[in-house]
Amino acid sequence: PQFEQSSLQAVHQQRRELLSNVCSRYTRKRRLLRPDDLRHLVVDDTHGLLYCYVPKVACTNWKRVMMVLTGQGRYQDPLEIPAHEAHVPSNLRSLSEYSVPEINSRLRTYLKFVFVREPLERLVSAYRNKFTLSYNTAFHKRYGTRIVRRHRRQPSERALERGDDVRFDEFVYYLLDPRTQQEEPFNEHWERVHSLCHPCIIHYDVVGKYETLAEDANYILQLVGADTSVKFPASSKTTRTTDNMTAQFFQDISPFYQRRLFNLYKMDYLLFNYSIPSYLRIR
Repeated sequence: PQFEQSSLQAVHQQRRELLSNVCSRYTRKRRLLRPDDLRHLVVDDTHGLLYCYVPKVACTNWKRVMMVLTGQGRYQDPLEIPAHEAHVPSNLRSLSEYSVPEINSRLRTYLKFVFVREPLERLVSAYRNKFTLSYNTAFHKRYGTRIVRRHRRQPSERALERGDDVRFDEFVYYLLDPRTQQEEPFNEHWERVHSLCHPCIIHYDVVGKYETLAEDANYILQLVGADTSVKFPASSKTTRTTDNMTAQFFQDISPFYQRRLFNLYKMDYLLFNYSIPSYLRIR
């Protein structure tokens, strides 16, 4: 319906304006994009679409949809694509794989979109997924063992070796430890959206929100004239991280660390118009 479309247009116009205002207020000098900055931008040359994927913001389903859109009829239904296949790099092209002139022409002419989520809810979702599920052994080994070694008093031999029982407070200390970012960039699952997608350098046409996922997804598919048979998968997850659940994780984090963590993600709060969560004791 026309009315729905125009009210959605107004919402997205407001999101773009707010983003632009915050960018002009907080970024002094615009730097040039490097190929490395473009690894998260997935390209659909058929529909003229660029999608910056943010882990823990419906990115598996968006990658599935992008595989349907770019697959020349190989895939019909996004949900038929196994989740792990959606994350195989060779199944989708990244903007960083193109030449500089090709990159520039796509940035100029394609519809660019990103999906965002309340930053601390996204963080708790990443923690739950990567540190509390037994099958994520790669994360336990790579990050868990390091977190236990640095941020746990008298860790057991087993914990040092396996890193599979990281507590949320230990994860927070790890994020706030200056050594963490000196050693390597944050993992994409807890990296800030502004560092993954560079919304102050790349002008996104649509900023979708996890909170309005279905409407925003349909809006984008309509904008690019995708086949009406392509539907964004409806969320059926009963395990998803909610605001109430996030609040529980922060009960045992002291106000001092709550404030520091909020400051770490503050730019995402400002850029995407999220208010300070009521459960934080930092006022």
